[in-house]
Amino acid sequence: MKEKLFDIQEELKKLPPSPGVYIMHDRHDEIIYVGKAISLRNRVRQYFQSSRGKSAKILQMVSRIERFEYIVTDSELEALVLENNLIKENRPRYNTMLRDDKTYPYIKVTVREPFPRIFMTRQLKKDKAKYFGPFSSAGAVRDTLDLMYRVFRLRNCSRVLPRDIGKERPCLNYHIHQCGAPCSGFISPEEYRKNVDAALEFLNGRFDPVLERLKNEMAQAAEGMEFERAAELRDLLRSVEHVAQKQKITSEGMEDRDIIALARDEREAVVQVFFVREGRMMGREHHYLHVAVEEDSAEIVESFVKQFYSGTPFLPREIWLQQSLPDEQLLTEWLSEKRGSKVTLKVPKKGQKERMMELAERNAATVLEKDRERLKREEAKSVGAVQEIEKLTGLRDIHRMEAFDISNISGVESVGSMVVFEDGRPKKSDYRKFRIRTVNGPDDYASMREVLTRRLTHSLEQKDDHFMKLPDLIMMDGGRGQVNIALGVLKELDLDIPVCGMVKDDRHRTRALWYSDAEVPIDTHSEGFRLVTRIQDEAHRFAIEYHRSLRSKDQVKSVLDDIPGIGAVRRRALMRYFEGIDAIREAGEAELRAVPEMNAAAAKAVYEYFHSVL
Repeated sequence: MKEKLFDIQEELKKLPPSPGVYIMHDRHDEIIYVGKAISLRNRVRQYFQSSRGKSAKILQMVSRIERFEYIVTDSELEALVLENNLIKENRPRYNTMLRDDKTYPYIKVTVREPFPRIFMTRQLKKDKAKYFGPFSSAGAVRDTLDLMYRVFRLRNCSRVLPRDIGKERPCLNYHIHQCGAPCSGFISPEEYRKNVDAALEFLNGRFDPVLERLKNEMAQAAEGMEFERAAELRDLLRSVEHVAQKQKITSEGMEDRDIIALARDEREAVVQVFFVREGRMMGREHHYLHVAVEEDSAEIVESFVKQFYSGTPFLPREIWLQQSLPDEQLLTEWLSEKRGSKVTLKVPKKGQKERMMELAERNAATVLEKDRERLKREEAKSVGAVQEIEKLTGLRDIHRMEAFDISNISGVESVGSMVVFEDGRPKKSDYRKFRIRTVNGPDDYASMREVLTRRLTHSLEQKDDHFMKLPDLIMMDGGRGQVNIALGVLKELDLDIPVCGMVKDDRHRTRALWYSDAEVPIDTHSEGFRLVTRIQDEAHRFAIEYHRSLRSKDQVKSVLDDIPGIGAVRRRALMRYFEGIDAIREAGEAELRAVPEMNAAAAKAVYEYFHSVL
């Protein structure tokens, strides 16, 4: 690779006195820190001036800076938004970061559809639907949805209504009284919309209308001697009361607010968030953070607030905090802009508000104390394990490891997998799959050469943002032979990246590492060994899953493509309409003709194929 020349002192002189975002890179050109500034000139220069007053974390970061770049913005608010986006995208190691990438479940109501659906989702989209959450427990969401299906009888299917009304019989949910079957026209749009409005009230914490309705219906059923129906309504009433009783924390008003509290020690921190909606606490969750001893608590909370609210679909009117934040005015402006109305940051000082804040603080401290040992074990499994591998190989600063594997059956549909581990943890967003293009037959070495060449070339040609980062260590699923393949590709591309092989014994179990033309023994009871086997197993699993999915697709394709007159368009239409080969096999000619893309001749060909050939 061409050497990149960057004179830091010269570049410091060129910095403008404008607001913007600065980005620090290390010798591998990896982004290690992102920050914002009112004046780029003043802020960036501070890093390279006297070390007096700087924390150990900042000093360590500065020692690794190879170059920096910056983006000028029109305002500090724009810089804040850009800084947050860059941190979320690149996850720099010296920024305060959430410890997990966990996506929490939400309840989604598709209110813009003629017959809205209600279901659980982990993906937040700008689709004008209503989202409720986040919830910390998927099980609790499923229990709530099960109750709501029985009370409000809303659909959760993917049928397109009203287009598909009457095309199919109602599903099982209708027969067990968990859906009003709008797909069959058994409920009017007006009545269905009333159920939707009642469900939205329920999700907003207003349980009284539902309780009153169920009590009246139960009394009417008992008077009409419909005892089974009365018993069913009684059970529903108890379920709703049970959910309502969980909402024990109320306030004198009906405000929406989040309560955020931090608990920390020298190395770990936990942020506890209480979600209060219309005066009732609807749920809570906690997040782990990477922190340094010197970091100020207010700055940690501010970093959390920026990351957390950039990804949530709902912003409350108030956010309560333990203390004021450094950029409070700027944050308030940004949050208000995202919500579309005023958002207020408050520090409760007395009365019930202060007690609520104290409750959140106690919960955060409890979580930190309870999970301290588990966090230490996780640290040993991840960062500690990487350090063991560094010690075995003599390498330094291993941050990103990539492992590769090949999967095929007798050379058919050969595929390759690439898995990524950063700081000892899998980074699934950077995983990649490769369908082998140039190799015929079961040649794993040639297939691996193709996969590595494509992956590394992508990085050099900057074709994919996730391929821009080069690994600090390549892990090969094998010994000397696989390592030599990787070294050959690296030499052709003029890249200098360490390569380590994962050597297996006769029983296909990892026993050692192959590095620098020698077998390196590894303690099979160590965390480093466990990390190596996790990486190896993950690469193998990912390749096998991809290969299995391709085989499945090819089997479906071959069955339908053998039928005269059935091409790609009709094949997709049949699979979309019947949702499976078995349903197509069992369909009559009239049912097959009901598919819009099918005509009489095509329907007859499909019917005769399944009833005469198979």
